[in-house]
Amino acid sequence: MTETWTPIGNLADIPRRGARCITSPLGRIAVFRTMEDEVFATEDRCPHKGGPLSQGIVHGGFVTCPLHAQVIALDTGFVEGPDEGRVRTFPVRVDPVTKALEILVERQPAFALAAE
Repeated sequence: MTETWTPIGNLADIPRRGARCITSPLGRIAVFRTMEDEVFATEDRCPHKGGPLSQGIVHGGFVTCPLHAQVIALDTGFVEGPDEGRVRTFPVRVDPVTKALEILVERQPAFALAAE
């Protein structure tokens, strides 16, 4: 299987310390941008109660679920602290010249950037 990076938008489409969602055959994926312009992608579903992580607070390399304050590491998907759980993460990269965002998933999905 060859790797296929799929364009999903531009870095400027996501506010610093914010997120946007894409839809795919694998479900909703949240794409996060930190204050330092690092970009991460996880499934948009908290492992505790299914809260929308894209609506959470981004701080450093973490997002806090808006429903029950679970803190999730954006790079690994693991829940921090006394809580347990994990969300799926996806490789994402920024083209250094065009600032275009690209994501890598197992299947070749069609993506659409959801406006939020």
